[in-house]
Amino acid sequence: MARRRQLYEGKAKILFEGPEPGTLVQYFKDDASSDNGTKTGVITGKGVLNNRISEYLMMRLGEIGIPTHFVRRLNMREQLIREVEIIPLEVVVRNVAAGSLSTRLGINEGTRLPRSIIEYYFKNPTLNHPLVSEEHITCFGWAGTADLDDMVALTLRINDFLSGLLLGVGITLVDFKLEFGRLWENDEMRIILADEISPDNCRLWDSKTQEKMDKDRFRRDLGKVEEGYQEVARRLGILPEAGMRDLKGPETMQ
Repeated sequence: MARRRQLYEGKAKILFEGPEPGTLVQYFKDDASSDNGTKTGVITGKGVLNNRISEYLMMRLGEIGIPTHFVRRLNMREQLIREVEIIPLEVVVRNVAAGSLSTRLGINEGTRLPRSIIEYYFKNPTLNHPLVSEEHITCFGWAGTADLDDMVALTLRINDFLSGLLLGVGITLVDFKLEFGRLWENDEMRIILADEISPDNCRLWDSKTQEKMDKDRFRRDLGKVEEGYQEVARRLGILPEAGMRDLKGPETMQ
């Protein structure tokens, strides 16, 4: 394995210095956590599946003109991405009531919302990613009004496209989280989609049975967690050809 300089390690991914300026290598781990890190575990093969699922969905979004940080997949667990300045916000789209929305507002889980709702959360694990408003975002300079306009426009397009794509393989896109970054090219800046799109940050239910095929199987101790992720990949037609063999991560430079 090539020795690379590690720049960041999160709960589910590691970022390494890329092979050329302006790029990073994103490595997907099998580690899983919930409840702001109070519950942790390992989902065998999750990193491999999330790498493939995110690659597929990012590429499909790119085909309809959504700018993303994805460049190409490097191997079973790694992909090459553009280096961006991450905006410290989690943009959550809700199509069906579930999770914290059901808890906060007393709406029965599974209730179809009259229209899709966009929520913003301040990306700060120490504060447990609090829900914030556009007033907070612009007041504290996390993003400007033009940035928010771009993010909302992209988010709505992404939601429409992914909802239709997934429904075509019998999956309801209940809700999901997006992250965006600023990509600087010469003196120009544009907002692009970053992070990942996978069962780690999407609620995905079987359209007929409402069976969960996402990280909620881990959060709620429902069992068959690996099988849920595998079923999403199977329906998208992208199960790894070599099966679910594990791969070691690259060596890091001290």
